[in-house]
Amino acid sequence: MKYDPKEITVPSSCKQFSITLKHNGKMPAAAMGHNVVIAKTADVDAVAKEGAGAAATNYVKDGDTRVIAHTKVVGGGEKDSVTFKTDVLEAGGDYDFFCSFPGHYAVMRGKVVVE
Repeated sequence: MKYDPKEITVPSSCKQFSITLKHNGKMPAAAMGHNVVIAKTADVDAVAKEGAGAAATNYVKDGDTRVIAHTKVVGGGEKDSVTFKTDVLEAGGDYDFFCSFPGHYAVMRGKVVVE
């Protein structure tokens, strides 16, 4: 249960950015699903806790404006991508990416660096 890489750098000159998540495990999404959610670091705990009961919406609370972007939850051998506009990211801002599947965000987490 870890991401590779642990840090994503987004050039401030980019207008949009894409992330592709590939689940290298073998278990199905219902048992050991993973996603990628991007939010300000200060919002991660609340976003993850509020999304924990939102299985129908990929463990992201529907309409959560603190979420900058997220993929769907995938199981072993599956992948998903998300492309988002970067105008909501500030150079030098404090952002994380994490897995919001219940119990995962504490260990499945990395930094988004905007430069």
